[in-house]
Amino acid sequence: MRRKDREMPRDFGLDVIDKAAFGVLSVTDGNGEPYAVPLSVVRKNDVLYFHSATAGTKVDLFVSQPTVCLTFVCDVHVPDFLSDDELKALQTEGKISGITSHVFTTEYASAIVYGTVSPVAGEEEKREALRVLCEKYTPDKMFLFDAAYESGIRRTNVYRVSIDSLTAKRKKFDAAGEEMKWGR
Repeated sequence: MRRKDREMPRDFGLDVIDKAAFGVLSVTDGNGEPYAVPLSVVRKNDVLYFHSATAGTKVDLFVSQPTVCLTFVCDVHVPDFLSDDELKALQTEGKISGITSHVFTTEYASAIVYGTVSPVAGEEEKREALRVLCEKYTPDKMFLFDAAYESGIRRTNVYRVSIDSLTAKRKKFDAAGEEMKWGR
């Protein structure tokens, strides 16, 4: 990681995965071309789960290219430390160059996982993976889970990704407008 000052610990990365609305899964095809797709992803311990149709590009690619990368981003916010009048005054005074990195920036938290994808074969793990997915994305509809599972499982693949490596990073400012580096 180039910006070691923004690197965060593993637990932070796991929290990013849990909070992120989706993850982007990337894999390469047999010709070395990238393929990326946003997915609903859930974590249980050190395993990530997602579901898909039983056929398609990613299903085909997983057979020959099981090494994947998943990227997660959350807590995205454009900080607004100074009013337009304050910015105009600084510009007039020729002082704008000292704060542009605080104006044209974005706060974020991110995590990148490298791992190996494999289909979930066992019925118990498959049901549990879909249960935790539904608990994350549709918690108020869980009373329908058993019926939905029985209705759709024949048309659904469930995949697991082992977390072989995880890196996390953030950019965040405190109330005074100072970037919070590692340890803050």
